Amino acid sequence: MTKYSGGAWCDRAQVIAQRVSGCSHTHTRVHTLHLASYMRRIVISLLLLFATFTASARAQAAPDWNALADEALRTLSAYVRVNTTDPPGNELDAAKFLKAILDREGIEAQILDTAELGPNRANLYARLKGNGSKKAIALVHHMDVVPVAPAFWSVDPFAGVVKDGYIWGRGTLDMKGQGIVHLMAMIALKRSGVPLNRDIVFIGNSDEEFDGQGAIVFVKKHANLLKDVEFLMTEGGENLVVNGTLQYYGVGVSEKQTFWQKIVVTGVPSHGSRPTKQNPVPKLVAALDRIAKYETPLHVLPDVQKFLHDISPQYKGEQRAWLANVRSAIEIPRARKWLTDNIYWNAILRNTISLTMLQGSNKTNVIPAEASAQMDIRLLSDTDPLTFLHTLQRVANDTAVHWVSQIEPKTKLQGPIDTDLFRAIEKASHERNPDVIVTTPMFTAATDRPTYRALGIVTYGFDPFLVENEEMHSGMHGNNEKLAVKNLGFGLEYLYDILRYVQ
Repeated sequence: MTKYSGGAWCDRAQVIAQRVSGCSHTHTRVHTLHLASYMRRIVISLLLLFATFTASARAQAAPDWNALADEALRTLSAYVRVNTTDPPGNELDAAKFLKAILDREGIEAQILDTAELGPNRANLYARLKGNGSKKAIALVHHMDVVPVAPAFWSVDPFAGVVKDGYIWGRGTLDMKGQGIVHLMAMIALKRSGVPLNRDIVFIGNSDEEFDGQGAIVFVKKHANLLKDVEFLMTEGGENLVVNGTLQYYGVGVSEKQTFWQKIVVTGVPSHGSRPTKQNPVPKLVAALDRIAKYETPLHVLPDVQKFLHDISPQYKGEQRAWLANVRSAIEIPRARKWLTDNIYWNAILRNTISLTMLQGSNKTNVIPAEASAQMDIRLLSDTDPLTFLHTLQRVANDTAVHWVSQIEPKTKLQGPIDTDLFRAIEKASHERNPDVIVTTPMFTAATDRPTYRALGIVTYGFDPFLVENEEMHSGMHGNNEKLAVKNLGFGLEYLYDILRYVQ
């Protein structure tokens, strides 16, 4: 807003008065009338300017964070009560719930893809308009949640219970809690009247917890709705809190490729009391043993090097030196053992293979016609899947073993950090914790980010909460999932500031 000083207007009036006083008497009355008219226009302009400034100041009043946090808590509690366990999902109910809120706030929302996704399933799309001088930013969450075993919960997992300083329920951490923070931060920006250079896009996807068809369908059918989106934030970040101390704010810029494989060996079924060489089980077990003993090479990606270097000051002595220069450290046997004993560091330093499922006969005394196994393979972002598969086939070393891909990898995800959004996250984070680093932990599991990255959008994993590490890993997909009420308020204000700063 342009600022005007009273002194400037006074100086202008004095100039006019001097000009009037220098005129002949025959023109004095005319000039006096002109001066009076001009001064009236000045007064009117000042009054209009003051009214505009006052209205603008009211429109941009600071949010009432206590009231917004209470509203967010009530909204999340209601959202948890919308049971979207996948399968079957029932995300259409969630989309209707969110759309009703957006409609009340005057933010146009659309329910999409009901035909493509199946009965009672849908995606949700909404957009808060800015002035369009910069490209948009998207906030994406998935509306589905994983199944529960109610007998192992101390509360009803779909009641949205608030007690002991927490809101309890399936999805509070993964990821209905984040979805409500996305929603309320956008609403808070609209209500406060903050000028927006970027549109803010709000998306709720179906089916992330199963095979990601919600995002896949959305991107395939509605790329036009995303053509002006520069940045996207969804799950896949990590703010590490250990024993109440925040170790770092984590922004996910990369993600491992999911490359699940099934291996099958066929044989001749017969009675178990008469062993034969056509039993497929021993061949399968021998191949699996060779695969289990195979150690994939260590390989340091740039974001992993940055992450380990960033956290190195939290360690001492040689361990600090190893983390500060991990490319050299992996060549030292003692350092390599120490690094790979940490299951997370091991996972981000190499391609990983977890043998998870075995199937043979369904009866003890029957040699099966087929034996199979499945393995969860996660590849670093610069690994070629086909090349890795050929390596595994050589390791298995048996042409009787047949390989069947269960999931083909999505677009490789490795994002930049020299962006306006990363800098906005750093600014908001350091305002809250000046001495805590913002770094780039790799996400070893899977999200919908690669699906959106295929459109050229810079996608970040971002967590607005500060959840104790043990609580996060036991609660997400586990029993008694819960989110601290104070975290909901923290996350709302944190994201609000990031969205302001990226404008």
